[in-house]
Amino acid sequence: MGVETARARVAASILDADLGNLAYAVGRAEREGVDRIHLDVMDGHFVPNLTFGAKTIKALRRRTRVPFDAHLMISEPGRYVDQFIDAGCDSITFHVEIDEPIEPTLRAIKAAGRAAGLAVRPGTPLAVLEPFRELLDIVLVMTVEPGFGGQSFQRSTAEMKVLAARQLLRHKVHGGEVHVDGGINRETAEIVGGLGADILVVGSALWLKGRDMAREIRLIRALADEGYQFTLNGGVPPIPRDKMVAFAHLPHHLAQVLEGEVRAGGIPVLRFRAGLAEDPSIAPDDELLIPATVERIAEERHAARRAELLAEGDAWKAAGRPLVGPPPPAPRPRPRPVRRRSAAT
Repeated sequence: MGVETARARVAASILDADLGNLAYAVGRAEREGVDRIHLDVMDGHFVPNLTFGAKTIKALRRRTRVPFDAHLMISEPGRYVDQFIDAGCDSITFHVEIDEPIEPTLRAIKAAGRAAGLAVRPGTPLAVLEPFRELLDIVLVMTVEPGFGGQSFQRSTAEMKVLAARQLLRHKVHGGEVHVDGGINRETAEIVGGLGADILVVGSALWLKGRDMAREIRLIRALADEGYQFTLNGGVPPIPRDKMVAFAHLPHHLAQVLEGEVRAGGIPVLRFRAGLAEDPSIAPDDELLIPATVERIAEERHAARRAELLAEGDAWKAAGRPLVGPPPPAPRPRPRPVRRRSAAT
């Protein structure tokens, strides 16, 4: 199963890669088809281990276009969050168990246009995330104790929290993600996929000597999607995460109106010119595309409004496509040239 047909995504944790050659590890993971790079940042205080920081991530950012998910296992994320934003992290998740205010750091991440998340240890109840729910794009469920790679998967923790985390993010019409980290491999992918996980963080299973990483990534995606299909989706294959569908075909000025209304409800929209008009003097209509995963919601919310705008567009065309909006500014009069007298001789 290719990434274009998959629901689940695989984030490669580089904690178990060769830390002496991370640039090669990141490049290899990209070539083998991973969807994300998962960056485990440890400070030796919140967890016993010490890994790398923002400067290392910034250096790696230049080596790949694959999204970076930073998982900050540090005691003071608020103190350092600007550095990780500057380093080029696409999402930043930190632990709810820290001893400093959480909301300011979440708001700082979101203000920078990055996805913000909170992680929970296996023993932390998911309910502690509820006060921050509206600020969350990501919930990271740890199915091992943070700080070490290669630990065994805690199935009971996954069953208790993953599907509940999906409910916690129900306010996100599109873009909310449940990440699962710890012991994910081909044996456990189907379980977490069947619980609704979006991003599977895979570490040691990808970096075993002699392991075909590309095949492992494909297997884990396919098994996760199979778990989702038969556990949560009544046997129906899941909608691919990247599939887009046409939602409306409207004149440019009306397409802009509908695009704004759909976006205001949290649904992303792509708008582009729909081919060429038969008459080159007439601008072509615009096409609006939305993710297939939210098509049903978009139809429920915006079908009536779309019908209104379609009728308005037909009337506008029947009226000869009159000018829309303020008339263009009148051309400025050209200044008269100044004639200079020739000097007397």
